[in-house]
This record gives sequence, structure tokens and C-alpha cells, in this order.
Amino acid sequence: MLTLDCEDRPGIVAAVSGFLAERDGFILDSQQYADLDAGRFFMRVEFKAAGAPFETEQLRTAFAPVAERFGLHWALAESGARPRILIAVSKGSHCLNDLLHRWKTDHLGVEIAGVVSNHETLRDLTEWHGLPFMLLPEGKDAQEAALLAEFDRAGADYLILARYMQILSSDLADRLAGRCINIHHSFLPGFKGARPYHRAHERGVKLIGATAHFVTSDLDEGPIIEQAVERVDHRASVDDMIRIGRDIEAQVLARAVQWVGARRVFLNGNRTIVFR
Repeated sequence: MLTLDCEDRPGIVAAVSGFLAERDGFILDSQQYADLDAGRFFMRVEFKAAGAPFETEQLRTAFAPVAERFGLHWALAESGARPRILIAVSKGSHCLNDLLHRWKTDHLGVEIAGVVSNHETLRDLTEWHGLPFMLLPEGKDAQEAALLAEFDRAGADYLILARYMQILSSDLADRLAGRCINIHHSFLPGFKGARPYHRAHERGVKLIGATAHFVTSDLDEGPIIEQAVERVDHRASVDDMIRIGRDIEAQVLARAVQWVGARRVFLNGNRTIVFR
């Protein structure tokens, strides 16, 4: 699987397809997008060998001159190679439980390295699935140091905040730029902070939603990966809204994880390109 982005210019698609054709590469799926406003080009190509199997390192070496000619930011990976994720949680189980079920039934497309938390609440659920659970120490600096150390030790590609109710420091957010995904209710920015569903109920909102996004040093302002909403009316209680909201949060976060696992998500400034 080849993924790339670069400054847009003529000849990129021809160069990539020609490179593969010269080596008996059979393209299974190809998607590309040109952002005319930003002048950027994005491409994802999944392919296989029509004859003898490819040697990935040899293919990577051979493609390097093409990448240099067009100034590509690119990656080449075997389609079966799954990114590793580390999940951070607090007490809420709905997102973690959904991710673990999808992973256990082979519907998530990533490998879970483990779960870290600032509470013991979800240890049993994690270990029941055969995954390591790490309780983070108290104190923000110590907690973030331990989280980052575990992220590096586990060889994780992404940190998934599955209702981890801690605000990451700017230093940690910058360190994990493009590799940390969070989920929040789509009431933001109107209902930031605590008890969002209670305040939404007081305002009589008509849509319940959730947003998965990359984490940046600007709280809940990172590039959006996926969103979903469900309509409610005056009959919905606070408990109804919380239940509906949790269902949507779990679904939206799972989609975001699946898409980064399949290398379908590209950063484009404060936006994302998602090849569905």
C-alpha cells in the first residue's frame, strides 16, 4: 500500500501508475484528491504483484527516485501490516468496550498494544480480553511521562483517547502530533467542560453528536476525522441524551481508528482527507 502527499503538479498519477506497471503491479484500489485551494495532492494506492511477490524493501528503494523527483511525503507498507495503538481511558467503558469487541472479532484493523488509565475501573475489562493494563501514577507530569514511556515501549503508532478525562499538556500534544486521536460530543464549542448533556438538555438541543479528531495543543480544535449525529426532541431526558451520545461516541471513534488503521486518513493543515 502506497500513500503520499505533496505539492500538486502534473504527472504524479502517471509516475506512480507507470512505476507499478513497469514492475507488473496490479492496482486493486486507487484514490486521489487535489486540494486546489491549498495546492496539495493526496493519493492512496493498494496493489499486488501480478507475478512473483514484491520484496517491500526493494520496492521502497526503487521508488525513492520517483518520490524525490516530485517531493513526495510518502510511505510504503504491506497491506497486512497493522498499526499498533495504545488506548487511554478513565472510568467510562463504552468506547473501550466497543474497541475491544471489534478488535477481538477482527473488525478493527489495528493491533492493540495495551490500555493505560488514571483509574483502576477498567482493569478487569481489559485483562479479560488478554491485554496489559497499566495504572498511571498521580500528578500530571508523572502521569504524562509514564504514558509517553509506555507508548514508546509498546512501539505504538497511535494513542487513542477513549474517554480519557485528562487534558494533555501542549508538550505531549505536540510530541504526538498526528498520532493522537480523541473523541468528544459535538456540542463543542457551545458546551465545553463538565456535564455537557445536562446543559444541552437545558437548551433543548435537537441533535446529539460526536466528533473524532486529532489532538493538538488547542483543546478540542484538532483536525476532524469523523462525525455523526442523531436527532432528538423535547421528550429526550438527560439520561436519554447520555445513552444516545455514548452510542455515537463509540461508533465514531471506532470508524476513526479503522480508517487510520487502513491508512485512509491524511492531515491537510487543520483538516483531514479521508479516503472512504
